[in-house]
Order: sequence, then structure tokens, then C-alpha cells
Amino acid sequence: MNTHLLSKSSFIRGIQCEKHFYLYKYHYDQMDEISEMQKAIFKRGIEVGKLAQQLFPGGIDLSPESHSDYEQSLISTRDYLNKNQKIIYEAAFQTDEALSVADILLNENDGLKIYEVKSSTSVTDVYLIDAALQYWLITKSGYKLKDFFIIYINNQYVRNGELDLNQLFKVESVLDEIIPMQNWIEENIIRLKNVLRQKEIPNIDIGEHCYSPYICGFYNYCRKHIPENSVFDLCGVHLNEKYELYSQGIISIDDIADDFKLPRSAKMQVDVFKNGKDLIDTEEIKNFLKDINYPVYFMDFETFQPAVPMFDNSRPYMQIPFQYSLHYLQNKKAELVHYEFLAEATGDPRVPFIENLLRDLDEQGDILVYNKSFEIKRLNEIAEAFPQYKENIHKVISRIKDLIIPFQKKYYYTNDMKGSYSIKYVLPALVPELNYNDLEINEGGLASLTFESLFGETSREIMNQKRKNLLEYCKLDTFAMVKILEKLEIVL
Repeated sequence: MNTHLLSKSSFIRGIQCEKHFYLYKYHYDQMDEISEMQKAIFKRGIEVGKLAQQLFPGGIDLSPESHSDYEQSLISTRDYLNKNQKIIYEAAFQTDEALSVADILLNENDGLKIYEVKSSTSVTDVYLIDAALQYWLITKSGYKLKDFFIIYINNQYVRNGELDLNQLFKVESVLDEIIPMQNWIEENIIRLKNVLRQKEIPNIDIGEHCYSPYICGFYNYCRKHIPENSVFDLCGVHLNEKYELYSQGIISIDDIADDFKLPRSAKMQVDVFKNGKDLIDTEEIKNFLKDINYPVYFMDFETFQPAVPMFDNSRPYMQIPFQYSLHYLQNKKAELVHYEFLAEATGDPRVPFIENLLRDLDEQGDILVYNKSFEIKRLNEIAEAFPQYKENIHKVISRIKDLIIPFQKKYYYTNDMKGSYSIKYVLPALVPELNYNDLEINEGGLASLTFESLFGETSREIMNQKRKNLLEYCKLDTFAMVKILEKLEIVL
């Protein structure tokens, strides 16, 4: 059975934080639960990697049967290289108790070329560390490595017709960047192996390193001592300033001195927390409500962002609207009416989306959204891709008004909003009987990935359940706006 102390991912963890590195190795059971969204992101990375293999067809795939057992992959990599196999996917190398797996390997007469595939749209510092570690391991294993490339997504590529992989992917050599890093790599391999020989968990406090390059997998484990309503909940305060407060022993909002200098929004937040009185500016709320004229539509969109563009006139990671919810009130006392649309996962959803939306919105009535820049941008993108709808889309845009304003500008603020003006906090603060906690889909990112997963779903039962969950989530977003507007009107 192959054993190793370091892999590419664990090395990155160690560079980020020795405590994270140690906990992952010896206290894995304490790690935060991996969310469905994180799982979907990992799956996307694997799929992009498989697609990039088509740039180099005819290779041998040496992926292990078990993620934790690379023994056969190591043996097979050595054997196939000895036989002059030209292209290998998932070639494995190990030396000095460290393991790396190369996404794509080209075996040429004068040395190897390695291609590492990333589903992002640029080369980042953490990718260079990844590449530098692989270079160290492969050359230490006795092979000549003549070049190292990172393959990543070209977000300027616009699909028209068949997918063009040479346009979708950018291929960039990073050899000149990673060779000077070799001494640093070796020093850190020695350091991290020594960390694993320690008998106790490294004594490292929380800090800005918890977020970079990735959110730590033990984020909640390390924050058990942080109370609710802490300085980390302050709005409008930079992260480094929050940690400056923390380093001074100021952890709870209660600990902040009354004369401590804070941004206006954070100062309001602290005052509300300390005096226990909601902040309600009735004059500003009244002025806001004067600008809302019935009939009123309450509108919300959901979008998904496939890494690989699926439709003509779309780019990688472009936000493609696939669903909307509309609640409609003819007047304050009228019966609430609901309209909704959820595209079938069979083709480009944008045309059926916009045709149904234009029909359901009619031509009169204010349209309330929560954070209008999002909906307006999506509508403009559809108008650009499908100009036959441009005139009617612009008429819709002219009717849109933003319900976020009273909360963003702190005309209405309660301590239960936790310093946020997100609807996920505003709704339970104003309407406690409503919240997103019991929904299978409870935030937009998960909705996006759920819809994307429908394109490969073969089970009708699973498909129907996912569609039901999507409809429930989007419907709550607009019903939440109805109830929030009611609450604002009651104030007056």
C-alpha cells in the first residue's frame, strides 16, 4: 500500500497554515462538513480536466481505483514511461514521502512536458506553488522536465456552433516562474514533515490566513471561542481591521468602546446592539415608499454559470437565467398572485425565459427586486444576445425599483440582521416565521449548481424533486419581498 506524508493539496494547506495541515492529517473528523456546493465545484474541476484531455488525445489514464491508493498508479507511470508511452493522464510521482499527480503528461524524446488543468480563468499564485511542487517531485524522481504548462479557461471565448477547445482553453508555460521556487519548495517540504512529527496541534490563532488561498476546512473548529455578535459581524469594516480588534482582546461587539472610531454603518450596528432598540427612520422609509406605485410585481431571477459554455452566444461562467418567480399585487388589499418559470434542462433557457417573463410582467406596474443591479445586468445580457427582445427588455428595466435600499442605507435596522442587508438576514429579522433554513436549496449558488446538474440527470424522480426544490426556493425570494414591503408599510 502506497503511503505518503505530503500531496499537492496537503502542501498547499501547510503553506496556508500549519494548524490546518496538522488537523487535516490527524483530526480529519473535526473538519467542517463539505457543502453540496463545494462538492459540485470539485466535480466541475474534474469534468474540466477530462475535457482538456481531448487536447492531447490517445493517452493512457492511470487514475487509481481508490482515491487514497496510488501504488498502482506509481508503478504504471514508471512502466509506461520506460516503454516510451507518449501521453499519460494522471501520471503519479513520489519521492521523499511526497506525492504528486500530473493531469496530462507528454513524453518526448528530450524530456517531459506537464500540463496542469484548472477550471479558473487565470494563473494564480497558488497554481504556481502547485506547479513548483510537481516540478520538484518529478525532477527528484529522476526525470528531465523540459516545460510545465497551466491550462485554464479563456473567459473571452464566445461559443458559436461546436465547442472549440483550442479557443476555450488557454495554455501558458510557467517554467520560468517555478524554477526559482525550487529551494523554497524543498525547505517547506522539510518544514511540513517536521510539523507532522509534533505530538501536539500547532498553537496558531485565527487570522487573515484562514481565508487565503481558500477558506480553511477547520474554520468553525478554530472559532469555537468566538461569540455571536462578535467584531467579525461588523459591517463596513475591513477584515484586517476586525483582526486588529481581535488581537487587542476586543471580540464581542459589547467590548467596543463607545468612542471607538467606526464607519457609520458599523457605528449604527454597535449602537443598536448595545441599547437594544431597533433603528427605524420613518421619514426616509416614507420617502422610499412614495416612489413605489401599485400595481407592483416582485421579481427574482436564478442563473447558472457553466464553466464550459453550453449554448451559442455564451461565454465561460456567463450567468445564464433559467428561472424566475413573480408575485403580483394589484393594490395593497388585492389578492396576491404568483407566476413562475423554470426552464427545462434540454437547451438554451434564455429565450423561453425572456418570452415568459415579458408575457407575465404585462406592460404596467412597478417591478420590485432585491439588489437591482443583478437583474438589470442579466436582462441587458439577454438583450445583447437576442436583440429582437431589446426594446421590450428596456421597457421592463425602466420599471425596476430596488427594495434593498431601506436596509442597505440603514433606514431600518435590527440587531437580528447581524450587520447584513442580505435578504437572508432581513427576512427572518422582520418576519420571524419565514426563513430559508428548512429549504433543500437555501442560497443562489446551490440553486445554480442544482439546475446545471439537471442536464446530466437521467432519473425522472430525482429531476422532479430538484425542480420542486428550485421552485420553492425562488418562490420564497419573491414572497419574502412581499412580506418585507408589508412590514415597511406597517411602520408608517
